[in-house]
Amino acid sequence: MQEGTFNSPGHLAETAGGTERGNVYAAQCPTRLLLDRIADKWTVLLLGTLAGGPMRFNALKRHIEGVSQKMLSQTLRQMERDGLVSRTVEATVPVTVIYTITPLGETLIAAFQPVIDWAETRMPQVAEAQARYDERDR
Repeated sequence: MQEGTFNSPGHLAETAGGTERGNVYAAQCPTRLLLDRIADKWTVLLLGTLAGGPMRFNALKRHIEGVSQKMLSQTLRQMERDGLVSRTVEATVPVTVIYTITPLGETLIAAFQPVIDWAETRMPQVAEAQARYDERDR
């Protein structure tokens, strides 16, 4: 069985509508692994970038400052496995690989956009809190 495959009924919770869902508070629930992956900064940044349209690997690398080629490759591979992005190979010389956000990925970036907006607009307040905390420990 592959990592993160959801197959353990002991980690399911039943909703009011009678459907089953994962329980991220259960230590062995695969949804905890999924939460760890989707909350990763590279996943969030890649989804946000791909929400603007399909891109090639090197364009993604140039757009997202600080991501290594290895980390970009690993993250894209996992995102493809999770159904968040699709990878299309075009038979050109050299081969062209295009990454596109999937409908599932679009639902995730829509959920994360308020968090991204919060981080971008609240950083001054966080920096002030950090400065107060650091000053207190001197």
